[in-house]
Amino acid sequence: MEWFIKCLKNYANFNGRARRKEYWMFTLFYTLLYLPVYAITMFATSQELLSLALIANLLMMVIALGLLLPALAVQVRRLHDINKSGWWILLGFVPLANFALLYFTLKEGDKGENLYGPDPKSLEGMLS
Repeated sequence: MEWFIKCLKNYANFNGRARRKEYWMFTLFYTLLYLPVYAITMFATSQELLSLALIANLLMMVIALGLLLPALAVQVRRLHDINKSGWWILLGFVPLANFALLYFTLKEGDKGENLYGPDPKSLEGMLS
């Protein structure tokens, strides 16, 4: 949960680097927030409970829009960790090329300093 909160605090920070753990923990908690509301929407729609479906749809939009900027920021920082420009995020819009973006998020970050700053793993070790 601390990684999710860290990303929320850095919601508009597109500079620096983010570890794999930070990115994937944010993605996990984002999914854990979104999926139950999605399930309620699907259930309410199938049962024709339109007022509940509308409320759940609105909640899904609030979650998606509210977490859009932090999600983009942490993904750009994740790309910086492997010494890639944040513009690589645009691969997410290209069919099949988005698998390269998935690979980038799974790849281990550069050891030591790169163009985008110091290694977040070594910084974490120095702080504890």
